[in-house]
Amino acid sequence: MASLTEPDVQRFQQLLAKRREELRWLVHDALIESKRNDYIELAGAVHDAGEEAVASLLNEMDLSQLRREVEELGDVEAALERIRDGTFGKCADCGDAIDRERLAAYPTAKRCITCQTRRETARRGGRDATPSL
Repeated sequence: MASLTEPDVQRFQQLLAKRREELRWLVHDALIESKRNDYIELAGAVHDAGEEAVASLLNEMDLSQLRREVEELGDVEAALERIRDGTFGKCADCGDAIDRERLAAYPTAKRCITCQTRRETARRGGRDATPSL
């Protein structure tokens, strides 16, 4: 498998930098909105039990989305760091090149597909992830 060329790395760096900015704004806006919602609640909005349950569910969904965005931002930052230190596109486990198509689909990948599959299988305790009917 061929390693990434310098233009490939530059293209991924631009893509990752753009995604980093998008995520920063998404997180920023979510935090601003969160503060607004807190102020609205503090202002004395009265809800019945059903509305509170729905509001709680929506709040949890918002927090889950924010958590995913923050995690992705960390992954993007780590990928940009790998570009800076020259390890981008190399598997963190075996050191082999990560397939260009894998990076195109998942630019923050830190493992080749073989090592990632092995890791996921180990995390499942060796169980097959295929859904059964």
